[in-house]
Amino acid sequence: MRPASFLHHVFGSLRRHRLRSGFVMLASLVGVAALTFVLTAGQGARRKMLTTVRQIFGDSSIVVVTGGMQLISGPRADAARLTIDDLGAVANGLPGVVAWDPQQVVVGAVRRGSASATVRVLGQSERSPEVWSRRAARGRFFDAAEVKRLERVAVIGETAARELFGATDPLQGEVMIGSVPFTVIGVLERFGTDLHGMDRDNEIVVPISTLQRRVANVDTISVAKLRLRDGVAPEGVTAEVRSRLRARHALTAGQPDDFTLLTPLEIRQLLGKMEKLVTLYLPLAALVILLVGGVVAAALMLGAVNARVGEIGLRRAVGAQPRDIARQFLAECAITMVGGGVLGTIVGAGAAQLLAAHLKFGPVFTWWAVLAGLALALLTGLLAGVLPARRAARLLPVDALR
Repeated sequence: MRPASFLHHVFGSLRRHRLRSGFVMLASLVGVAALTFVLTAGQGARRKMLTTVRQIFGDSSIVVVTGGMQLISGPRADAARLTIDDLGAVANGLPGVVAWDPQQVVVGAVRRGSASATVRVLGQSERSPEVWSRRAARGRFFDAAEVKRLERVAVIGETAARELFGATDPLQGEVMIGSVPFTVIGVLERFGTDLHGMDRDNEIVVPISTLQRRVANVDTISVAKLRLRDGVAPEGVTAEVRSRLRARHALTAGQPDDFTLLTPLEIRQLLGKMEKLVTLYLPLAALVILLVGGVVAAALMLGAVNARVGEIGLRRAVGAQPRDIARQFLAECAITMVGGGVLGTIVGAGAAQLLAAHLKFGPVFTWWAVLAGLALALLTGLLAGVLPARRAARLLPVDALR
Protein backbone atom coordinates (compact mmCIF):
# COMPACT_ATOMS: atom_id res chain seq x y z
CA MET A 1 0.00 0.00 0.00
CA ARG A 2 1.28 3.45 -0.88
CA PRO A 3 2.26 5.67 2.08
CA ALA A 4 -0.30 8.33 1.20
CA SER A 5 -3.12 5.79 1.04
CA PHE A 6 -1.91 4.17 4.24
CA LEU A 7 -1.90 7.47 6.17
CA HIS A 8 -5.32 8.30 4.73
CA HIS A 9 -6.74 5.08 6.17
CA VAL A 10 -5.02 5.64 9.55
CA PHE A 11 -6.15 9.23 10.09
CA GLY A 12 -9.59 8.51 8.65
CA SER A 13 -10.03 5.76 11.23
CA LEU A 14 -8.86 8.06 14.05
CA ARG A 15 -11.41 10.69 12.98
CA ARG A 16 -14.23 8.14 12.83
CA HIS A 17 -13.45 6.81 16.32
CA ARG A 18 -12.81 10.08 18.14
CA LEU A 19 -13.98 8.88 21.55
CA ARG A 20 -11.68 5.86 21.57
CA SER A 21 -8.78 7.93 20.26
CA GLY A 22 -9.46 10.57 22.91
CA PHE A 23 -9.27 8.03 25.74
CA VAL A 24 -6.00 6.60 24.39
CA MET A 25 -4.56 10.12 24.09
CA LEU A 26 -5.70 10.94 27.62
CA ALA A 27 -3.94 7.87 29.00
CA SER A 28 -0.74 8.93 27.24
CA LEU A 29 -1.15 12.57 28.21
CA VAL A 30 -1.39 11.83 31.94
CA GLY A 31 1.62 9.51 31.94
CA VAL A 32 3.88 11.72 29.83
CA ALA A 33 2.82 14.87 31.71
CA ALA A 34 3.72 13.23 35.02
CA LEU A 35 7.05 11.99 33.66
CA THR A 36 7.98 15.33 32.08
CA PHE A 37 6.98 17.23 35.20
CA VAL A 38 9.03 14.98 37.49
CA LEU A 39 12.11 14.99 35.26
CA THR A 40 11.98 18.74 34.62
CA ALA A 41 11.04 19.96 38.09
CA GLY A 42 13.30 17.34 39.66
CA GLN A 43 16.38 18.87 38.03
CA GLY A 44 15.43 22.29 39.37
CA ALA A 45 14.77 20.87 42.83
CA ARG A 46 18.11 19.05 42.83
CA ARG A 47 19.96 22.19 41.78
CA LYS A 48 18.14 24.18 44.45
CA MET A 49 18.99 21.60 47.13
CA LEU A 50 22.69 21.72 46.28
CA THR A 51 22.73 25.54 46.23
CA THR A 52 20.84 25.87 49.51
CA VAL A 53 23.03 23.33 51.29
CA ARG A 54 26.16 25.13 50.11
CA GLN A 55 24.74 28.48 51.22
CA ILE A 56 23.71 27.30 54.69
CA PHE A 57 26.33 24.70 55.60
CA GLY A 58 29.33 25.23 53.37
CA ASP A 59 32.02 22.56 53.24
CA SER A 60 33.44 22.95 56.73
CA SER A 61 30.95 23.86 59.44
CA ILE A 62 28.81 22.48 62.23
CA VAL A 63 25.25 23.61 62.85
CA VAL A 64 23.82 23.31 66.37
CA VAL A 65 20.02 23.19 66.67
CA THR A 66 18.23 23.46 69.97
CA GLY A 67 15.86 20.64 70.87
CA GLY A 68 15.73 19.07 67.39
CA MET A 69 15.57 19.85 63.69
CA GLN A 70 14.29 23.42 63.83
CA LEU A 71 16.40 25.12 61.15
CA ILE A 72 13.49 26.89 59.49
CA SER A 73 10.86 27.57 62.14
CA GLY A 74 11.46 29.03 65.56
CA PRO A 75 12.24 27.05 68.70
CA ARG A 76 9.59 24.73 70.06
CA ALA A 77 7.95 25.38 73.40
CA ASP A 78 9.66 22.29 74.82
CA ALA A 79 13.06 23.01 73.27
CA ALA A 80 16.22 22.90 75.35
CA ARG A 81 17.67 26.14 76.69
CA LEU A 82 20.61 26.66 74.35
CA THR A 83 22.26 29.99 75.14
CA ILE A 84 24.95 32.25 73.74
CA ASP A 85 27.05 31.47 76.82
CA ASP A 86 26.81 27.75 75.97
CA LEU A 87 28.14 28.30 72.49
CA GLY A 88 30.76 30.78 73.62
CA ALA A 89 32.11 28.38 76.23
CA VAL A 90 32.18 25.53 73.72
CA ALA A 91 33.48 27.31 70.61
CA ASN A 92 36.03 29.66 72.12
CA GLY A 93 38.00 26.78 73.56
CA LEU A 94 38.25 24.77 70.35
CA PRO A 95 41.27 25.52 68.11
CA GLY A 96 39.48 24.14 65.03
CA VAL A 97 36.68 26.75 65.23
CA VAL A 98 37.42 29.98 63.33
CA ALA A 99 34.16 31.80 64.06
CA TRP A 100 30.65 31.13 65.31
CA ASP A 101 27.31 32.90 65.26
CA PRO A 102 24.13 32.44 67.32
CA GLN A 103 20.65 32.89 65.89
CA GLN A 104 17.19 33.45 67.29
CA VAL A 105 14.06 33.68 65.15
CA VAL A 106 10.81 35.58 65.49
CA VAL A 107 8.08 35.48 62.84
CA GLY A 108 5.50 38.24 62.96
CA ALA A 109 4.07 41.41 61.47
CA VAL A 110 6.50 44.19 60.59
CA ARG A 111 5.07 47.62 59.80
CA ARG A 112 6.14 50.77 58.05
CA GLY A 113 3.45 53.41 58.15
CA SER A 114 0.32 51.80 56.72
CA ALA A 115 2.25 48.98 55.05
CA SER A 116 2.50 45.67 56.87
CA ALA A 117 4.09 42.30 56.07
CA THR A 118 4.68 39.00 57.83
CA VAL A 119 8.46 38.75 57.98
CA ARG A 120 10.97 36.34 59.50
CA VAL A 121 13.15 38.37 61.88
CA LEU A 122 16.57 36.89 62.66
CA GLY A 123 18.68 37.91 65.61
CA GLN A 124 22.38 37.40 64.82
CA SER A 125 25.76 38.73 65.86
CA GLU A 126 28.24 40.91 63.99
CA ARG A 127 29.94 37.67 62.84
CA SER A 128 26.91 36.69 60.76
CA PRO A 129 28.33 37.71 57.33
CA GLU A 130 31.48 35.68 57.93
CA VAL A 131 29.75 32.62 59.37
CA TRP A 132 26.58 32.43 57.26
CA SER A 133 28.22 33.83 54.09
CA ARG A 134 25.50 36.41 53.52
CA ARG A 135 26.50 40.05 53.53
CA ALA A 136 24.83 43.36 52.86
CA ALA A 137 24.52 44.02 49.13
CA ARG A 138 23.85 47.71 49.86
CA GLY A 139 24.51 49.75 52.95
CA ARG A 140 26.30 47.89 55.74
CA PHE A 141 25.95 45.22 58.41
CA PHE A 142 25.87 46.11 62.13
CA ASP A 143 29.10 45.82 64.11
CA ALA A 144 30.11 44.44 67.52
CA ALA A 145 29.58 47.77 69.27
CA GLU A 146 26.00 47.98 68.01
CA VAL A 147 25.32 44.43 69.18
CA LYS A 148 26.77 45.23 72.62
CA ARG A 149 24.70 48.45 72.94
CA LEU A 150 21.44 46.70 71.84
CA GLU A 151 21.12 49.14 68.95
CA ARG A 152 17.84 49.17 67.02
CA VAL A 153 19.32 48.70 63.55
CA ALA A 154 18.30 46.22 60.85
CA VAL A 155 19.51 44.72 57.57
CA ILE A 156 16.51 43.91 55.38
CA GLY A 157 15.91 41.33 52.64
CA GLU A 158 14.74 42.45 49.20
CA THR A 159 11.27 40.87 49.42
CA ALA A 160 10.60 42.47 52.81
CA ALA A 161 11.94 45.79 51.50
CA ARG A 162 9.62 45.63 48.49
CA GLU A 163 6.59 44.78 50.65
CA LEU A 164 7.26 47.54 53.16
CA PHE A 165 8.93 50.29 51.12
CA GLY A 166 7.69 49.68 47.58
CA ALA A 167 9.85 51.68 45.16
CA THR A 168 11.32 53.81 47.97
CA ASP A 169 14.95 53.22 48.99
CA PRO A 170 14.78 51.42 52.37
CA LEU A 171 18.19 52.64 53.58
CA GLN A 172 17.79 54.86 56.65
CA GLY A 173 14.08 54.10 56.64
CA GLU A 174 12.29 52.97 59.80
CA VAL A 175 10.30 49.78 60.38
CA MET A 176 8.35 48.66 63.44
CA ILE A 177 9.07 45.12 64.67
CA GLY A 178 6.34 44.61 67.21
CA SER A 179 6.32 47.93 69.06
CA VAL A 180 10.06 48.59 68.61
CA PRO A 181 11.32 50.93 65.84
CA PHE A 182 14.40 49.86 63.86
CA THR A 183 16.47 51.86 61.38
CA VAL A 184 17.37 50.04 58.16
CA ILE A 185 21.14 50.30 57.58
CA GLY A 186 21.57 47.68 54.85
CA VAL A 187 19.93 45.41 52.27
CA LEU A 188 20.82 41.69 52.34
CA GLU A 189 22.27 39.78 49.40
CA ARG A 190 19.71 37.77 47.47
CA PHE A 191 19.16 34.21 48.72
CA GLY A 192 15.96 32.99 47.03
CA THR A 193 13.89 30.14 48.41
CA ASP A 194 15.19 27.37 50.61
CA LEU A 195 14.44 23.62 50.54
CA HIS A 196 11.06 24.22 52.20
CA GLY A 197 9.99 26.75 49.58
CA MET A 198 10.36 29.61 52.08
CA ASP A 199 11.40 32.96 50.65
CA ARG A 200 14.65 33.73 52.47
CA ASP A 201 14.61 37.27 51.07
CA ASN A 202 11.55 37.93 53.21
CA GLU A 203 13.80 38.35 56.25
CA ILE A 204 15.18 41.09 58.46
CA VAL A 205 18.40 40.62 60.44
CA VAL A 206 18.86 42.57 63.69
CA PRO A 207 21.42 42.36 66.52
CA ILE A 208 20.65 39.25 68.56
CA SER A 209 21.00 41.18 71.81
CA THR A 210 18.33 43.65 70.65
CA LEU A 211 15.97 40.89 69.53
CA GLN A 212 16.38 38.98 72.80
CA ARG A 213 15.86 41.95 75.10
CA ARG A 214 13.62 44.38 73.22
CA VAL A 215 11.53 42.15 70.90
CA ALA A 216 11.27 38.52 72.05
CA ASN A 217 12.20 38.88 75.74
CA VAL A 218 14.14 35.59 75.78
CA ASP A 219 17.69 34.63 76.66
CA THR A 220 17.89 31.51 74.47
CA ILE A 221 18.91 30.89 70.87
CA SER A 222 17.42 28.46 68.36
CA VAL A 223 20.37 27.79 66.05
CA ALA A 224 24.11 28.39 65.96
CA LYS A 225 26.74 27.76 63.32
CA LEU A 226 30.41 27.02 63.92
CA ARG A 227 32.72 27.66 60.98
CA LEU A 228 35.81 25.46 61.03
CA ARG A 229 39.36 26.14 59.97
CA ASP A 230 40.29 24.82 56.52
CA GLY A 231 41.60 21.28 56.70
CA VAL A 232 40.00 20.51 60.07
CA ALA A 233 37.92 17.30 60.07
CA PRO A 234 34.36 18.14 61.27
CA GLU A 235 33.92 14.71 62.90
CA GLY A 236 36.54 15.27 65.61
CA VAL A 237 35.29 18.78 66.40
CA THR A 238 31.69 17.53 66.47
CA ALA A 239 32.53 14.92 69.11
CA GLU A 240 34.18 17.57 71.28
CA VAL A 241 31.26 20.00 70.84
CA ARG A 242 28.79 17.27 71.81
CA SER A 243 30.82 16.35 74.89
CA ARG A 244 31.12 19.97 76.04
CA LEU A 245 27.45 20.80 75.45
CA ARG A 246 26.34 17.70 77.36
CA ALA A 247 28.57 18.74 80.24
CA ARG A 248 27.15 22.30 80.15
CA HIS A 249 23.60 20.89 80.24
CA ALA A 250 24.49 18.37 82.98
CA LEU A 251 23.32 15.39 80.93
CA THR A 252 24.18 11.99 82.35
CA ALA A 253 25.31 8.98 80.30
CA GLY A 254 21.78 7.59 79.99
CA GLN A 255 20.14 10.83 78.86
CA PRO A 256 19.78 11.71 75.15
CA ASP A 257 21.14 14.94 73.70
CA ASP A 258 18.83 17.94 74.08
CA PHE A 259 20.35 19.48 70.95
CA THR A 260 21.16 18.36 67.40
CA LEU A 261 24.50 18.65 65.64
CA LEU A 262 24.54 18.72 61.85
CA THR A 263 27.79 18.19 59.94
CA PRO A 264 28.53 18.30 56.18
CA LEU A 265 28.69 14.48 56.14
CA GLU A 266 25.20 14.14 57.61
CA ILE A 267 23.86 16.77 55.24
CA ARG A 268 25.40 14.97 52.25
CA GLN A 269 23.78 11.71 53.39
CA LEU A 270 20.41 13.44 53.77
CA LEU A 271 20.87 15.12 50.40
CA GLY A 272 21.68 11.75 48.82
CA LYS A 273 18.37 10.34 50.06
CA MET A 274 16.49 13.34 48.72
CA GLU A 275 18.28 13.08 45.37
CA LYS A 276 17.35 9.40 45.13
CA LEU A 277 13.72 10.34 45.70
CA VAL A 278 13.83 13.04 43.03
CA THR A 279 15.92 11.22 40.42
CA LEU A 280 14.80 7.60 40.87
CA TYR A 281 11.58 6.93 42.77
CA LEU A 282 9.44 9.77 41.41
CA PRO A 283 10.41 9.09 37.76
CA LEU A 284 9.68 5.38 38.32
CA ALA A 285 6.22 6.28 39.65
CA ALA A 286 5.61 8.46 36.59
CA LEU A 287 6.82 5.66 34.33
CA VAL A 288 4.36 3.27 35.96
CA ILE A 289 1.57 5.75 35.17
CA LEU A 290 2.70 5.79 31.54
CA LEU A 291 2.78 1.99 31.40
CA VAL A 292 -0.73 1.87 32.85
CA GLY A 293 -1.71 4.24 30.06
CA GLY A 294 -0.20 1.77 27.59
CA VAL A 295 -2.26 -1.07 29.08
CA VAL A 296 -5.39 1.07 28.76
CA ALA A 297 -4.49 1.82 25.14
CA ALA A 298 -3.96 -1.88 24.39
CA ALA A 299 -7.33 -2.77 25.93
CA LEU A 300 -9.10 -0.08 23.92
CA MET A 301 -7.43 -1.18 20.70
CA LEU A 302 -8.37 -4.82 21.33
CA GLY A 303 -11.95 -3.67 21.77
CA ALA A 304 -11.61 -1.72 18.53
CA VAL A 305 -10.63 -4.92 16.68
CA ASN A 306 -13.86 -6.58 17.78
CA ALA A 307 -15.89 -3.49 16.87
CA ARG A 308 -14.28 -3.18 13.42
CA VAL A 309 -14.48 -6.81 12.26
CA GLY A 310 -16.67 -5.84 9.32
CA GLU A 311 -14.28 -3.07 8.22
CA ILE A 312 -11.33 -5.45 8.44
CA GLY A 313 -13.13 -8.14 6.42
CA LEU A 314 -14.09 -5.65 3.72
CA ARG A 315 -10.52 -4.37 3.39
CA ARG A 316 -9.19 -7.92 3.19
CA ALA A 317 -11.79 -8.79 0.56
CA VAL A 318 -10.66 -5.90 -1.69
CA GLY A 319 -7.00 -6.88 -1.53
CA ALA A 320 -5.49 -5.59 1.71
CA GLN A 321 -2.78 -7.88 3.05
CA PRO A 322 -2.54 -9.01 6.71
CA ARG A 323 0.57 -6.87 7.14
CA ASP A 324 -1.40 -3.81 5.94
CA ILE A 325 -4.06 -4.41 8.59
CA ALA A 326 -1.42 -4.99 11.28
CA ARG A 327 0.51 -1.86 10.36
CA GLN A 328 -2.67 0.23 10.37
CA PHE A 329 -3.64 -0.78 13.91
CA LEU A 330 -0.04 -0.40 15.07
CA ALA A 331 0.19 3.05 13.51
CA GLU A 332 -3.16 4.14 14.98
CA CYS A 333 -2.06 3.21 18.49
CA ALA A 334 1.40 4.78 18.12
CA ILE A 335 0.13 8.02 16.57
CA THR A 336 -2.53 8.41 19.23
CA MET A 337 -0.08 7.77 22.06
CA VAL A 338 2.46 10.19 20.56
CA GLY A 339 -0.27 12.81 20.13
CA GLY A 340 -1.15 12.45 23.78
CA GLY A 341 2.56 12.53 24.57
CA VAL A 342 3.00 15.87 22.79
CA LEU A 343 0.16 17.36 24.82
CA GLY A 344 1.57 15.71 27.94
CA THR A 345 5.00 17.29 27.46
CA ILE A 346 3.38 20.70 27.09
CA VAL A 347 1.29 20.22 30.23
CA GLY A 348 4.15 18.70 32.25
CA ALA A 349 6.75 21.27 31.20
CA GLY A 350 4.26 24.10 31.80
CA ALA A 351 3.42 22.82 35.28
CA ALA A 352 7.14 22.48 36.07
CA GLN A 353 7.77 26.05 34.94
CA LEU A 354 4.93 27.33 37.13
CA LEU A 355 6.30 25.43 40.13
CA ALA A 356 9.82 26.68 39.42
CA ALA A 357 8.59 30.28 39.19
CA HIS A 358 6.69 29.92 42.47
CA LEU A 359 9.63 28.36 44.33
CA LYS A 360 12.23 30.44 42.44
CA PHE A 361 14.15 27.43 41.15
CA GLY A 362 15.32 29.33 38.09
CA PRO A 363 14.91 27.94 34.54
CA VAL A 364 14.13 24.22 34.58
CA PHE A 365 13.25 23.41 30.95
CA THR A 366 15.36 20.59 29.50
CA TRP A 367 15.04 19.15 26.01
CA TRP A 368 16.16 15.71 27.13
CA ALA A 369 13.15 15.41 29.44
CA VAL A 370 10.79 16.32 26.58
CA LEU A 371 12.49 13.92 24.17
CA ALA A 372 12.45 11.16 26.79
CA GLY A 373 8.71 11.64 27.30
CA LEU A 374 7.96 11.52 23.56
CA ALA A 375 10.23 8.53 22.99
CA LEU A 376 8.59 6.58 25.81
CA ALA A 377 5.13 7.54 24.51
CA LEU A 378 6.07 6.19 21.06
CA LEU A 379 7.57 3.02 22.52
CA THR A 380 4.53 2.46 24.75
CA GLY A 381 2.21 3.04 21.79
CA LEU A 382 4.07 0.52 19.63
CA LEU A 383 4.11 -2.09 22.40
CA ALA A 384 0.44 -1.47 23.19
CA GLY A 385 -0.48 -1.85 19.53
CA VAL A 386 1.34 -5.14 18.88
CA LEU A 387 -1.33 -7.48 20.26
CA PRO A 388 -4.32 -5.71 18.65
CA ALA A 389 -2.43 -5.49 15.35
CA ARG A 390 -1.62 -9.22 15.35
CA ARG A 391 -5.19 -10.13 16.22
CA ALA A 392 -6.59 -7.91 13.47
CA ALA A 393 -4.15 -9.34 10.91
CA ARG A 394 -5.15 -12.93 11.70
CA LEU A 395 -8.85 -12.39 10.91
CA LEU A 396 -9.87 -14.28 7.76
CA PRO A 397 -11.97 -12.33 5.24
CA VAL A 398 -14.70 -14.98 5.24
CA ASP A 399 -14.98 -15.00 9.03
CA ALA A 400 -14.84 -11.21 9.23
CA LEU A 401 -17.65 -10.72 6.68
CA ARG A 402 -19.84 -13.49 8.07
